[in-house]
Amino acid sequence: MKENLNKHKPYGPYEKFIKRPLDLVLAILALIVLSPLFVVLTIAGAIAMKGNPFFTQLRPGRIGKDGKEKIFKLIKFRTMSNEKDKDGNLLPDEKRLNRYGRLCRTTSLDELPELINIIKGDMAVVGPRPLLVKYLDRYSERQARRHEVRPGITGLAQVHGRNAISWEEKFEWDVKYVDRVTFFNDVKIVLATLKTVIKRDGVSSSTSSTMVEFAGAEGTK
Repeated sequence: MKENLNKHKPYGPYEKFIKRPLDLVLAILALIVLSPLFVVLTIAGAIAMKGNPFFTQLRPGRIGKDGKEKIFKLIKFRTMSNEKDKDGNLLPDEKRLNRYGRLCRTTSLDELPELINIIKGDMAVVGPRPLLVKYLDRYSERQARRHEVRPGITGLAQVHGRNAISWEEKFEWDVKYVDRVTFFNDVKIVLATLKTVIKRDGVSSSTSSTMVEFAGAEGTK
């Protein structure tokens, strides 16, 4: 199990004074400009999913002064239906990932509602992706450093393989980002993300239509 982290890494001027206000302005502008698309996807999602088009789930955010990760409610467009088998169990992910959901994932449109999370202060434009709360006790001490910054819509791991790389590789990219948060790095990551989305690279892992569960770092069990 990872140790409780009570110390933040020292923040540079960009991270301390500029990154959050810039994220807030960009998120508000993006939400205004993309509001017609937001409405279309909400209606299309309600039809495709036969109900609520939104997916919400508790995720851990940045470590606070108390040494604990702030837990927030992530908002996304739903990409999987609630179809069940004859025994009432949910079908496998690949069978619940319908045509609408697959389109949203490959184009990353399912992430659009996370602009609301950025405005609320839960997330940033760039940072490690927010994962499941149950993973917190599975990280090594080094992997847990990914929570020293706000989670982001995109990050280094997303532009270096996305779901096609291993968990260990993802976390290494996350820590590398944490160690060097700069304006120019954020700009490069955003531009690389646009390229990745256009090419639709790394949407699935090699063994699953979605990312397989993180079982835990060696020595954490």
